[in-house]
Amino acid sequence: MGRWDIYRQIQAMDPRRDHQRVMHLVAGWEFPWDIARALEVALHRTFCVPSISSVLDRMGEFAHRAQRRYDDTGLLLTEIIEHGYESDRGAAAIARMNRIHARFEIANEDYLYVLSTFHFEPVRWIDRFGWRRMSPIEVESSFLLWREIGRRMGIRDLPKSHDAFAAFVAEYERTRFAYTDANRRLGENARELLASWFPRVLRPLVRRSVHAVFDAPVLAAMGYPRPSAFERDVVEGLLAARARIVRFLPARRRPKFITHGPVRSYPQGYEIPRLGPPGMGE
Repeated sequence: MGRWDIYRQIQAMDPRRDHQRVMHLVAGWEFPWDIARALEVALHRTFCVPSISSVLDRMGEFAHRAQRRYDDTGLLLTEIIEHGYESDRGAAAIARMNRIHARFEIANEDYLYVLSTFHFEPVRWIDRFGWRRMSPIEVESSFLLWREIGRRMGIRDLPKSHDAFAAFVAEYERTRFAYTDANRRLGENARELLASWFPRVLRPLVRRSVHAVFDAPVLAAMGYPRPSAFERDVVEGLLAARARIVRFLPARRRPKFITHGPVRSYPQGYEIPRLGPPGMGE
């Protein structure tokens, strides 16, 4: 299979009918590494909203079980993307998310914003750093996938289009992003988790690199130092170089989802009903 064969398959699909299949191909075959990085950015973006960060900070998951919190979130989302929301595993993952969230009083607009990050951050990341840009069919498929997931989560007032969703996000971020100490604590815990995956000597560079991929509103809301132009150029240059290399690599022979393991928090495997904070039951 050639590098562009899956792309050509996707271009023949109808997002209204095939959005689950399109996003399976995008996430597992075309951009698995990029999707993982984009969801890390999405996580940080939700920390910029005090009404969200205060809940997460009180839970203490990122302070005491950051790796498991990261793995649980990634596994639940990936189960849905890999298998589709109509599959048994996808439906079980959505049910598990609903059970976890039912413990907390969360405003509908906050739910809607968190949902938006799972759509917009992969699109933005791939357009900046992917080996190719996402096509309109892929962007529409992502929107339709996450809108349907949102419906199955009971989120109200779901936008009817990608552009309407973008308008909601722009206004939400303009009015809701604000610095708090809780934001910073969550961000630092998540940043230290990312750094912990690298040898100790490289961790200061990883921390600075994390800052370099964020825009000014995120940096301000998190209380992060603004990276220098040189630091940003280096990080963006390295990511661009990676994209050029990937563009000329052989096509992937099998999908790559984090659900295929190994998973740091679950070296012996996992069960969907047991994912999430301790004490949640099944």
